[in-house]
Amino acid sequence: MNVNYPDILQEIEFYNIEGRTESAAFLMWYLEKYFRLDQQLAIDSVCDNNGDKGVDGIYLNEGLGTIDIFQTKIAQSDKKTIGDTTLKEFIGTLDQFATKEKLENLIKTAGKAQVASLVKRLDLPEKLDAYKIRGVFVTNVDLSADGQALLNEIDNVEFFGKTILEEQYISDKKEINLLAEAKFDVSENETTKYFADADTVTYIAPIKAKELVQLDGINDQSIFDYNVRGALGNTKINKGIVRSIKDPSLHKQFPLFHNGITIVAEDVEKDDESLTIKKFYVVNGCQSLTSLYRNQSHLTDDLKVLTKVIKVPINSSLSSKITEYSNSQNGVKPRDFKSYNQIQIRLQNEIADKFGEEYYYEIKRGDKTPDGLKVISNEFMGVFLMSFDLEEPWNTHRKYQVFEDAYNKLFARPEVTAYRIIFIQVLDEVLTEKINDIENQLIARYALTKYALMYITKGILMNDTVGNSLIQSPNDFVKNSESRENLRQALRVIIDDIIIDLNAEVGDLDEDFDYKSSLRNDDWVKKLNRNIVTNYLKQIKRNRIPSFQEEWEKAVANNG
Repeated sequence: MNVNYPDILQEIEFYNIEGRTESAAFLMWYLEKYFRLDQQLAIDSVCDNNGDKGVDGIYLNEGLGTIDIFQTKIAQSDKKTIGDTTLKEFIGTLDQFATKEKLENLIKTAGKAQVASLVKRLDLPEKLDAYKIRGVFVTNVDLSADGQALLNEIDNVEFFGKTILEEQYISDKKEINLLAEAKFDVSENETTKYFADADTVTYIAPIKAKELVQLDGINDQSIFDYNVRGALGNTKINKGIVRSIKDPSLHKQFPLFHNGITIVAEDVEKDDESLTIKKFYVVNGCQSLTSLYRNQSHLTDDLKVLTKVIKVPINSSLSSKITEYSNSQNGVKPRDFKSYNQIQIRLQNEIADKFGEEYYYEIKRGDKTPDGLKVISNEFMGVFLMSFDLEEPWNTHRKYQVFEDAYNKLFARPEVTAYRIIFIQVLDEVLTEKINDIENQLIARYALTKYALMYITKGILMNDTVGNSLIQSPNDFVKNSESRENLRQALRVIIDDIIIDLNAEVGDLDEDFDYKSSLRNDDWVKKLNRNIVTNYLKQIKRNRIPSFQEEWEKAVANNG
């Protein structure tokens, strides 16, 4: 990872678009790649216009119990540094959040700046008493000596500069270092040996943490490529691990309260003194091993970690199964609990039976997808159904509802068949194809925009005889590849007209228009829907544009 300018511009390209500063794009990239937010939440957390009172982003960090206030600077010269003056200014920015009165004054004086909308959306004035304010400074250069001296004196600011960013970047490529080799001293304790079969053997032994942190690939996180999660930072659990690492009196007891780590290795050799591994990766234990690595100065010979080493060919099916099952124990989500729900299994089987030549319905993380098929995630499909069927696109940022409170409303309905799933999927494909025709790229690349377009599309289809038939019973419109292509052609024309009207609606708004809050506001989205649908129907009545029925019949006629 190279964060020097202009190389960093390649990394932040997705976010670095017209209407947004490079600094805002850089912060969004950081929030996605290091803070592990999804793209929508990363965008939501950033104030990407002027007049934001020195605040570049805010995130309500429930895991840490902090309100994280971000400030970002992207430097064009790698010779520059961040000094104490800049940090003192940031500390002044944080003071605006010190009390409820100061925060309410910030809202009042910020006017239409996005920081005011973000503070109100997160309901921060009511949360100040329960959360600690934490400043997070993000930049592509390092601290100067005076900057570091000031940072050492304060406890409410964390700094992420060039060195940290380059060291802690987690690769998204699954590349195993097949030349890696490690040797552990196991002479002091007994090693347990277990044969799963004639070729698969497991060794379980307490290994010195000092030796574990020497493994190749911890620094760039490549050793964890097959682990579901990367290093999560200062979570409550990780803080507990770090506390035990820093307390020498707990080192001998470490294996008593720590689950240990699991390593899969293709070559393992064991003698009375040592355990040697080659061609390996860590399946489970990313958080612990990363914490140990980052706190090496506190390690002693007494601190040992219960380590399970499994000798198995890396490319074997058993190796994949070990990886999958080990990781399935981590971070269980509501979606995982629904993976064996009868409704989901039925939909998966039905789609495989009727549309298996083109689509695969994924009902759990880690599903093995048949080669060449388009994957339909039940998680995203739930969001699509919320937008189209429930007509609530403004609620789709609450994605967790799909497999919690909204689950039955979304999936447990007679009309939710394989045909309906495929129809909504085809609609999504066309919207994805057309979304960049929206002139305002800030809005075009915002996830809730697509969901609002689904809602508007339904409003138009409901006012069309054939369109209403499609909504009520999509079977004949998606039953084979020819009918699906006809549907795509008809929808493309309708969505082109919708986007023309959307461009006109948005074009009349002020430059500081808060699209993020507006797309969450049901009244605003409903008004937008009324305006676009009404104008569309007027155009139909005046014979200025074709109806959906006409476009469908035209597509069917042209394609035989």
